[in-house]
Amino acid sequence: MNAAGAPPRRVLLGAFGDPGHAFPMIALGRALAARGHDVTLQTWERWREHVEAEGIAFAPAPEYRVFPSGPEPLDFYEAVVHATRDTVPLVRELAPEVVVADILTLAPALAAELEGVRTATLIPHVYPHGEPGFPVYSLGARMPRTAAGRAWWRLAQRPAERGLERGRVELNETRGRLGLPPLGYVHNGISRELAIVGTFPQLEYPRTWPEHVHVVGPLMWEPPAQDVELPPGEDPLVLVAPSTAQDAEHRMLAAALRGLADAPVRVLATWNRRLPARPLPVPANARLVEWVSYSRTMPQCDIVVCHAGHGTLARALSCGCAVVACPAVGDMNENAARLDWAGAGVRLPRRFLTARTLRLAVERTLEDPSIRGRAQEIAAWSAVHDPSARAAELVEELCAEARTA
Repeated sequence: MNAAGAPPRRVLLGAFGDPGHAFPMIALGRALAARGHDVTLQTWERWREHVEAEGIAFAPAPEYRVFPSGPEPLDFYEAVVHATRDTVPLVRELAPEVVVADILTLAPALAAELEGVRTATLIPHVYPHGEPGFPVYSLGARMPRTAAGRAWWRLAQRPAERGLERGRVELNETRGRLGLPPLGYVHNGISRELAIVGTFPQLEYPRTWPEHVHVVGPLMWEPPAQDVELPPGEDPLVLVAPSTAQDAEHRMLAAALRGLADAPVRVLATWNRRLPARPLPVPANARLVEWVSYSRTMPQCDIVVCHAGHGTLARALSCGCAVVACPAVGDMNENAARLDWAGAGVRLPRRFLTARTLRLAVERTLEDPSIRGRAQEIAAWSAVHDPSARAAELVEELCAEARTA
């Protein structure tokens, strides 16, 4: 028996290498390893040292682009077929009781299904499967307040439903190439055995949840980093934390440094190891650094300005920071809409982003105590819940079911 009172389990985790997907899986692996389980994480080579430092066995994942940005040697589903076939030997060797795959990392789940192993999906953001009357996912629209608004969205969902159906067909074609049967439902890359949603319940719209879906809270992990010196003074501290993958021209970062130059705030800004193409203005009330430990820095901040990547947003809210969200693409728009709906921040759409509008958003956040109060309520929830531990418990339960099946 392990320290948690359950027999040791063999679990294979899989996530591609983007931090927003690899980091939550490392958090789950750490929790499982701490509970005495035999855990292997298949991810990109860049995270090997960190994975092994957490007591997790490392397996290199086939590296292909999940979000192609130009001509590629393989299209996405072709790459999934190759990656699945490459992963089958690992599943056979480890003989795990359960495989947990990231929502965008299809190969480990498909390889597990080929080998008759039970599967779970880790969704490291808000649940993407809406209900009738919900806004179309990733557009950045807020939940409607009226029956007329819900009716409008039911109509607007129809084109999105066609896209989901196309995705179902394409993934079923991929399944067929691997010798797996087709599935009759959309979002067919999400396990119907166990889906772990790693976001705050306060960011989820009210709905009827399927029995296999569990919202546990954000699973957070970050690589070690040195502390940085904060700007001196007693004014409110604003952290500007750009995405590690989006906004190549650092438009948000430049707007923040210009817009907050003479504001009664202190500014700590990072370029997140993506060197700007041209020098950025650094006013007297600001410090610009290469990298920041969010877990150690955000507790000292009042506001976080970010692109609303889920990992950054969740860390800020867990520290009680109000957020100014300037979404760049995709699910960042959805995250910003959920933040606005929850009342814990201000959303500034990309098309309106300027130095002046960003300053106005920061001023509004500082002047409205309800925004910071709502963020602190979410932080209080975070202080008494351990999402990684809860996710580990759910994986243990699925392992127990696998043993008795």
